[in-house]
Amino acid sequence: MGRRAQGQLVLSEAEREELVALTLRRKTAQALALRARIVLACAEGQANKVVAARQRVTQQTVGKWRARYIEQRLDGLLDAPRSGAPRTIDDARVDAVIAKTLESVPAGATHWSTRTMARDSGLSQAAVSRIWRAFGLQPHRQETFKLSSDPMFVDKVRDIVGLYLDPPLKAMVLCVDEKSQIQALDRTQPLLPLAPGIPERRTHDYARHGTTTLFAALDIATGEVIGEMHRRHRSSEFLQFLRTIEANVPAQLDVHLVMDNYGTHKTPAIKAWLARHPKFSVHFTPTFASWLNQVERWFATLTQNYIRRGTHCSTRELEQAIRKYLQVHNADPKPFVWTKSADDILASVERFCLRTSNS
Repeated sequence: MGRRAQGQLVLSEAEREELVALTLRRKTAQALALRARIVLACAEGQANKVVAARQRVTQQTVGKWRARYIEQRLDGLLDAPRSGAPRTIDDARVDAVIAKTLESVPAGATHWSTRTMARDSGLSQAAVSRIWRAFGLQPHRQETFKLSSDPMFVDKVRDIVGLYLDPPLKAMVLCVDEKSQIQALDRTQPLLPLAPGIPERRTHDYARHGTTTLFAALDIATGEVIGEMHRRHRSSEFLQFLRTIEANVPAQLDVHLVMDNYGTHKTPAIKAWLARHPKFSVHFTPTFASWLNQVERWFATLTQNYIRRGTHCSTRELEQAIRKYLQVHNADPKPFVWTKSADDILASVERFCLRTSNS
């Protein structure tokens, strides 16, 4: 079957500057900015399939805006009038709401709400809500981040991601860390069990019965976890866990340990033990980059599935529950699949830094 011919798209210097301006202006509607990026990519001679993959749209979408621009130039990127009642809110007012949401805050508050924006813009609350939904704006939400300040960040990322994507032969790669201060919590009154139409209910207060620490080593190839519980997490406990790892790995294999920069991982006793065991190689994650350690994701699953809603009357009971979880997990382990290359990660961090101030 033959392939449909693509129309040749040639831009003048003025047209190119106008399209680039649409992609950079903060007040440009994102749908129009996307169309401008598609046209610019097509003008570079890229095939519709390549442009679609890079802009995360379908090939039909790329073909549509390529053809529209060839026929109508810049006017072709604008939305055609729709049937039905005429719009009461024009593009200028929509852009004004978007710009105000992104670039300002209301007096007496840290972020806009639909009500405060409606009062300020003269629109209805429902109209503001529709505009925000259309452009994916959620001023009430906030997430946290922490950029690594490690001067060896790039080298460490390439080292660890290389272990994940291309593990060395005749070697095991273990992601090691400790989950400290796991609390044995019991509610002050009995739970009300789940019933049709009624969720499980528990008291908001609880009684503490001590804490424990889980030392864990995740095998990235199989998903199995070597786990050990200690009441404290000093260097001596970590050294004991290293001996446990040594006893549980085949003697003929080298061992690569991925772990963070916690102080107990770098004491003279730990360094001396590692020097006496050359089959162990340590790969430290960059500072503030624990997301590179796959065992952290396993800890999150443990917390979500087993610890957060558990009730335990003693530390011993909590430790027994965690050991049971380890047995269940290791009976049918599933490794995590690492998909991001080091270049993808570094490019993502670069884009993030360009969006933040003083990076």
